[in-house]
Amino acid sequence: MNAREEILARIAAAVPRPVQVEIPRDYRAAGGEGRGSADVLALLEDRLVDYRATVHRVGPDDVHSRITAVLTGAGIGTVVLPAGFPAPWSPTAVRVVADEPALTPGALAGLDGVLTTCRIAVAETGTIVLDGGQGQGRRALSLVPDFHLVVVRAEQVVASVPDAVAELDPVRAMTWISGPSATSDIELQRVEGVHGPRRLHVLLVFP
Repeated sequence: MNAREEILARIAAAVPRPVQVEIPRDYRAAGGEGRGSADVLALLEDRLVDYRATVHRVGPDDVHSRITAVLTGAGIGTVVLPAGFPAPWSPTAVRVVADEPALTPGALAGLDGVLTTCRIAVAETGTIVLDGGQGQGRRALSLVPDFHLVVVRAEQVVASVPDAVAELDPVRAMTWISGPSATSDIELQRVEGVHGPRRLHVLLVFP
């Protein structure tokens, strides 16, 4: 045995062997209960309002007219629309800009807002998840413009985070939105619009 082997052997002898500990796995898992139910939708709305988002309830036949009304009522004159956004919902009375080819951050900052769909919403935490799928667009679209209107269908609303995680693809780039962008890092003073839109409007589509 050479000096190196002797030193390593002494270290190995001095270091206690790891203790095998059984890790409890009794934390809450996905259950799927209540998806799209009245209670779950009411909880999502309550959480969103608490986060200072503006919620609009609408039936499936009135989505287009309500989108246009919300945008004009908020003073939005130009809105960017991601690829795959449902054509029947495309707003009128405002200028629509397509993100094809991809707009620069400067161009996005010059627009009034963005209109998207979502992948899923979590009632318990008031969170809306975008994963870049059809109608959602790339991450910059929901982070740069100052106003974001997102359409959430009732069947997309699940009760808990485990329910959402069970459905999401972990390899996709996701944006988890819980209310308008805000921070209280400096002297505990709330400042909105630091990391994303200052104004978040959610259109809840009920069957």
